[in-house]
Amino acid sequence: MTEQLTNGKIRKNKPPSPPVRPLGPVPNLEDHVPPDWWRRIFNSVYLKTDSDVVCDPNITRHEVDLFVSTLNLQSDDRILDLCCGQGRHTLELAGRGFINVEGFDRSHYLIQKARGTARASNLRCRFREGDARKLPYNPDSFDVVLMLGNSFGYFETVHDDARVLREIFRVLRPSGRLLLDVADGEWLKANFEPRSWEWLDKKHFVCRERTLSADGQRLISREVVTHVEKGVVADQFYAERLYTRDHLAGLLSASGFLEVQFNAEIQTDSARNQDLGMMGRRIIATAAVRKEWAASRNRPGNGMRHVVVIQGDPDRPDRLKPDARFDKDDIETIDRLKSALQQMDGYHFTYLDNHATLIDDLRRLKPRFDYAFNLCDEGFNNEARKELHVPALLEQLGVPYTGGGPQCLAYCYDKALVRGVAQQLGVPVPRGIFVKPEDTTFDMTLSFPVIVKPNFGDSSFGITARSVADDYGELLSAIAEIRSQFGYEKPILVEEFLTGEDLSVGIVGNPPSSYTALPITREDYSALPVELPRICGYEAKWLPDSPYWNIKSVRADLPTKIEEDIVEWCLRMFERLECRDYARLDWRLDANGNPKLLEVNPNPGWCWDGHLAKMAGIAGWSYSEMLANILRAAERRIANDPSFAGVFLNGDTARQAVTAAS
Repeated sequence: MTEQLTNGKIRKNKPPSPPVRPLGPVPNLEDHVPPDWWRRIFNSVYLKTDSDVVCDPNITRHEVDLFVSTLNLQSDDRILDLCCGQGRHTLELAGRGFINVEGFDRSHYLIQKARGTARASNLRCRFREGDARKLPYNPDSFDVVLMLGNSFGYFETVHDDARVLREIFRVLRPSGRLLLDVADGEWLKANFEPRSWEWLDKKHFVCRERTLSADGQRLISREVVTHVEKGVVADQFYAERLYTRDHLAGLLSASGFLEVQFNAEIQTDSARNQDLGMMGRRIIATAAVRKEWAASRNRPGNGMRHVVVIQGDPDRPDRLKPDARFDKDDIETIDRLKSALQQMDGYHFTYLDNHATLIDDLRRLKPRFDYAFNLCDEGFNNEARKELHVPALLEQLGVPYTGGGPQCLAYCYDKALVRGVAQQLGVPVPRGIFVKPEDTTFDMTLSFPVIVKPNFGDSSFGITARSVADDYGELLSAIAEIRSQFGYEKPILVEEFLTGEDLSVGIVGNPPSSYTALPITREDYSALPVELPRICGYEAKWLPDSPYWNIKSVRADLPTKIEEDIVEWCLRMFERLECRDYARLDWRLDANGNPKLLEVNPNPGWCWDGHLAKMAGIAGWSYSEMLANILRAAERRIANDPSFAGVFLNGDTARQAVTAAS
């Protein structure tokens, strides 16, 4: 090493790299491929030889568009970009607002480059170095693993590739998803270019040779990169496995993955008509994980809060669901909940969903947990009218819990009763009439159009596109359909159909002392065919094939006075109906822009893509943060309830927990 004095400072010069001695012609490329060729090939030369793909932001944006839409990625998904290289996809995702994305790669050079780009761009993402066959992550760490840019198939044996898949399976949470972007092996076997050469820039050019391996399962490549002044700077050999769809599907299945699908093909463009090699045509494969959660790392004790989570029973029928049972979307929703709760520090969660043993389980566990997170909005034994039975049971057992009590749930289950309370408090509601089961005729005092809904129920049960009636005949048909198709024999509520914006308001906390009113959202019906009524009913919540599935919730843009009035009225209803910890209230504007209350939802839907979570997302809360804020609201309330002195958090630590939560 030499030293040079520059501007008064000594600068150390690295010795020049030794010249590369090319091998010249070789009869068999495969003989010269090192088993671990991938350890040394991904460097600055790699960025030159593959620059049209790995350095083109337009290509990266197009690919990320495809991956995001294929997986329906959410901004708070925990995403691992495995074998990320210089991090082009990781950085693009971070730039789009994905807050939990991490890149992982074997190449020290590329990881350092990725970190430098992230710092320079002020992007929030992480990068780690290591071997994909032994990932340094705990089980159930990620919602999504991406393996992109044909990074799968580098190892010498299929056994090593299978090790990678098993590691991916391990670090994915239950209902997690894998996306593989891999070369179309069947196409490449027939279409690879045996020889090519091209200029990489004004001073570098590359000559390539390719051949199939002796067993026909790998594409062997040689690249000789030459600098016009320095001579040959690289003579490198590598081999990549050629996976067909059938072979890849079999390997994924053998590694535990389910629902293997081949979603799309990518045909990469090149600005300089580059020889794209393995990147010329790729296939997009997705697969899902179904497994039990690993044993929790958080154990009760040492200040840990132990919370029992009560849910619906997935083994029992549920008549509100389209097939009257829990399907894979329901299971994924539960897994996303568990993933979000797992991210919280200081908590240990136990899940109870077997209603046949629920009472015994609560009695057995009661000495060992602090309170219950009541998420059983399906009702005891999955019977909606028995939603209030769960908090009633908890009160009988002396167990503190989140959310509304039995009386609150009973009040809010009755839409006519809520209307009466609202009118008493000066809260505006639509005009309506009450139709009892025995009524064969009734006085129609409303102007059409009207909407017909069951007086008792939630989750938009019984409310469909045909619930909006424009004349008396359609009104009778709507009532008959609720009676016959939904088997509903209780009173029916007929209300004027309001044609203004459809609004939702979320409250987290406990007014008047400590609460957050989340941003008001409106339903965006712009994607709905014009002939369909603008309602967010049963089809929008339960039927993915319905046009109503395309409804989106967006931030409402309301005049300040109207927004203030709505929030004030929500707080009145929240307190009067004795809601607790969180609630959602639904409103609609009439043709003149006047708001009117539709219903109050205590213990509203807690799922990751529900209305409450969407409002929380607009407020800047992740799904995990939304759940944590509900828990903290309950903890503050319970700690100040003399009924639970000596019960909550073993009594004497209750105030400490409230201080920490605040």
